[in-house]
Amino acid sequence: MRFRGLRKTVFALIGILLIVTGCGSGSPSGLSAQGQDGKPKVLSWSKMPEMSIDLDKSYKAIVETSKGSFEIRLLTKKAPVTVNNFVFLANEGFYEGLKFHSIIESFMIQTGDPKGNGTGNAGYRIPDELDTESTYKEGVVAMFNTGTPDSGSSQFFICTGPDASNLNRQPNYTIFGTIERGMEIVNAIADVPVKKGVPVEDVTITKVTIEAS
Repeated sequence: MRFRGLRKTVFALIGILLIVTGCGSGSPSGLSAQGQDGKPKVLSWSKMPEMSIDLDKSYKAIVETSKGSFEIRLLTKKAPVTVNNFVFLANEGFYEGLKFHSIIESFMIQTGDPKGNGTGNAGYRIPDELDTESTYKEGVVAMFNTGTPDSGSSQFFICTGPDASNLNRQPNYTIFGTIERGMEIVNAIADVPVKKGVPVEDVTITKVTIEAS
């Protein structure tokens, strides 16, 4: 039993290390892909999007995946720049077809990389919005970064278990949402087996719909 606990701790620490190092500093140039309508979609921009969301409104994202759908309540007041960035990318169809490239069951699931290997981004960086009152726990959605300040872009992760609390020791990732519905789908994605750090099954995002009220 002690060995099992040690092994879980080691895996969790490896996961944190992957979050710190996984995105890389290179940005894609002129990267594009085909959207659901058959037309090319842009996957790279030269600068972060201008503020376009209404800060007086509430926003949520319905994320449809090959495992089912879940809903994210976006924390507009706490992380307006990050939410605006996510809404922009979602409305551009950026996330369609992207897979959850990193899965650690008791820690997190991560997606948003157009390269699919943990090194991609949207071609630009956004500033951190670190709220010291927010904590990493199951159901929290946070923006991935390279481990250096103000290096977020398009990748994000969803906390799926108790090991996510280890991030509270050094809260370097902007929390911009919480799972409001469909946590069972998130857990189903987290249950996908991993071999040599790679999920044995491709779980992909088919569509992200933004709703404002």
